[in-house]
Amino acid sequence: MKPTQNDRYWWADRIAYQIYPRSFRDANGDGTGDLKGITEKLDYLRDLGVGLLWLSPVYRSPMDDGGYDISDYRDIDPLFGSMADMDELLREANKRDIRVLMDLVINHCSDEHPLFQKALAEPGCEEEGFFYFRRTSDGNPPNNWRSMFGGSAWERTADGRWYLHLFSKKQPDLNWENPTLRAKLYDMIRFWLDKGLGGFRIDAIVHIKKQPGLPSGPRNEPDGMVDCFPYARNIPGIGDFLTELREQTFDRYQCVTIAEAAGVPNRQLADYIGPNGYFSTMFDFSYAEPYSYGHGWHTCKNPGEWSFRCWRDALYASQLETQKVGYGAVFTENHDYPRAIQKFVPEKDHAPEVQKMLGIFYFFLRGMPFIYQGQELGMTNPGFTSIDRINDISTKNHYRVALADGLEPAEAMRLVARYSRDNARVPFPWDDSENGGFSPAGSAEPWLPVHPDYRTVNAAAELADPDSVLAFYKKMVALRKSERLFVDGTFAPVLKRYDKLVAYTRTGADGRRAAVICSFSDRARTVKLPFAVGKVLLASHGEVALSHCPDGDVLTLKPYQGVVLEG
Repeated sequence: MKPTQNDRYWWADRIAYQIYPRSFRDANGDGTGDLKGITEKLDYLRDLGVGLLWLSPVYRSPMDDGGYDISDYRDIDPLFGSMADMDELLREANKRDIRVLMDLVINHCSDEHPLFQKALAEPGCEEEGFFYFRRTSDGNPPNNWRSMFGGSAWERTADGRWYLHLFSKKQPDLNWENPTLRAKLYDMIRFWLDKGLGGFRIDAIVHIKKQPGLPSGPRNEPDGMVDCFPYARNIPGIGDFLTELREQTFDRYQCVTIAEAAGVPNRQLADYIGPNGYFSTMFDFSYAEPYSYGHGWHTCKNPGEWSFRCWRDALYASQLETQKVGYGAVFTENHDYPRAIQKFVPEKDHAPEVQKMLGIFYFFLRGMPFIYQGQELGMTNPGFTSIDRINDISTKNHYRVALADGLEPAEAMRLVARYSRDNARVPFPWDDSENGGFSPAGSAEPWLPVHPDYRTVNAAAELADPDSVLAFYKKMVALRKSERLFVDGTFAPVLKRYDKLVAYTRTGADGRRAAVICSFSDRARTVKLPFAVGKVLLASHGEVALSHCPDGDVLTLKPYQGVVLEG
């Protein structure tokens, strides 16, 4: 069914939750999370207030890149269960008014996909045209692009051909210039939507168009290569592909689509998420990585070393530009990032009340809020000390880069581990029993180590504690659902003269207004408000110190305190 203009934003007032299935709940005791485990915990998600549930990939996959290398788009990997388990999850979620979203990975597939295997075995066959195969006369790669996981973006086959992979060498890029391939992808998408899927989070979609001719570029590192981004991200002409994708699939269903669309210029936002945009909404990454780094995570700047004002300006600009054309998706954590507190707050100040402030700062921005599994518990980085305990392909590459730069192994591991994607992929702690209740007692060892804090930071303990981070997230969900202005009210930054302060208002169509003010400082501070406060709607911790004045109230914030005020 094609959505009408009135129901285009049916999802806008919902809370979204991302699950990394391998780490959420292991129902069969093999050490890996599965679909039955997710179904077991749907009541937990319903009680949290979740209305959309995004699953990272559960398709058949060799798991070279956590399932983002797909070998069969129409089947479930046995690691996670069966198609019957998926159908059961959809039925049970729908009973609880939770719509399930799957990850749609269509920039690349696995090198074990039958189409790629046939292209390897039969040079010149039709399937070869579904990928970027090239031959060179000198035996060197066709260009000097560097893959996002390091090394050349080209891999040589046994018969001397080269194929393009912007990510791992086990993730060959699909050639969207081929209409037969596109038709196969659209048919696969309709297969899932016909099952009753609520929609998709769409992975790496801005890379499907490559610069014609696949030219080399000026090298930017000693390896003689150049980052592939300028030649394979948001390339002119991508809109033709995305329009066709929408018309052949999404427009025929009342589904929600959330694009991973890094680097889209503000002038093109309307094309992506406007009333006739390619997608329902999109993630904006302009403020997701406050730290900056050169060619490796070991060079990342820690909290306090990067410019807070520059980061805040990016956040504000994203909100102001997005609201002109459509509706965004807001987040601070996902499967590709360390825990948010690691990104924004010095380690000496990591505490549950700070986690609550971080929740407030993003949860009431204009856009659909995404909670990543364990974020609602206030989970932190687990503190990996050995590369042998790391599964993530990207972390392993950054570790090699750090060693190549001359760091000793222990120091390389310490620096790289801060930003490892595995920080957010350790098993979800359900209680204080063996393996944190992730697996039944006596099960196989979990595929990643359980967080060392699982005996105190777990769902059971926090459900029983009215002052827990989990209890606070439930309060945030309840407040957002009770006040329509947090869904469709306009956004405006305030108090910009204060450093280490995120402050903005949300104003509804009826003129009602709320202010969100969050201090990122380790010291108490006093700010003059440009309005009178009606009442305190929410505070991260402690009493809210307000002084009422004729020309605007005065607010004294505790260190790392966040508040939501009516006024």
